[in-house]
Amino acid sequence: MLECSSRGPGELNMGKKAKSKSLQIVEWLAFYGVIALARPMPVRVVRGVCAILGRVFYLVAPRRRKIALDNIRMAFGDRMGEKEIKRLAQQSCKAFLLTAAEMIKSPFRVKDGKVIAGSRYKSGHIEHLFRKAKAIHDQSGGCIFVTPHLGNWELLPHLSAQIGIPLAVVIRPLDNPYLERALLSSRIGSGHLMVPKANAMFHLDRVLRKGVSVAMLPDQSHNKGLRVDFFGKPATVTPLPALLAVRHKRPVVVVAACRTEDPYYFEGFVSDPIRPDPQKADDASEIVRITREINARMEEIITRFPEQYLWMHDRWKKSWRKPVFDRAVKSEQKKTS
Repeated sequence: MLECSSRGPGELNMGKKAKSKSLQIVEWLAFYGVIALARPMPVRVVRGVCAILGRVFYLVAPRRRKIALDNIRMAFGDRMGEKEIKRLAQQSCKAFLLTAAEMIKSPFRVKDGKVIAGSRYKSGHIEHLFRKAKAIHDQSGGCIFVTPHLGNWELLPHLSAQIGIPLAVVIRPLDNPYLERALLSSRIGSGHLMVPKANAMFHLDRVLRKGVSVAMLPDQSHNKGLRVDFFGKPATVTPLPALLAVRHKRPVVVVAACRTEDPYYFEGFVSDPIRPDPQKADDASEIVRITREINARMEEIITRFPEQYLWMHDRWKKSWRKPVFDRAVKSEQKKTS
């Protein structure tokens, strides 16, 4: 599952100033340099290299390091010491880089128009588990799949294609058009429809009516979103998955693919469907309830694999006013009370 209001590997924006063309080209050359180095490397060696580079990134990116440390303290500060918090932040940097490297070393390839898993990867467990996701999709005539920035979220569309789940994947274009073309070529290899974040609602409404499922990452701060608890602290989040669920009477399913010590084995997660209450189809509070349940399911998986979560995003970003959708919900609740 790919982007909602979020970013994929290589997309962390270190500032709002537009990048020069020369810097964009340097980034593009560096990207292909990494590809050239990573492709012939054994997967275990790639993991070791990413561990080293992750530590370097942790040391040379003070702003991202501070965000990661602050976020981990927000989530686990009452049950984790400072030494463990720093270790977790470093591992998170490694995991972020490893997600990019694993796109290069992807276990999935296209053959005769079909996505298949490489013979070395132990995919039986995760394929069996995602049959549950396929059953929910088939029974519902399409649903909304969501995943946090955890483990390797970029593998999920390929896995869905292998299982036979048609998807419309919401993506956010990169700031670098050269990298955008390179990353898009990898993403469209899954055979799914890629929907740009801008004006996504129109396209998502249409594909859901056609029985195609929707995929997105809804776990990052969203200024026009809804404020609900995440790890016990208020955070803004997009209401889009819940809004689509209520509007189209479709379930939301939380999924993830997390790494294990075996680099050829991923542990999968597929939640039970979060279904909208048909009696509350026009009630804004139903959107709040579904959004809270989505956050709770994501928290459960993140707590099991905290070192694989993208803590470098400013998840609890402070805002001087309440999010737009949050204000709309409060207004609707006053009308019905």
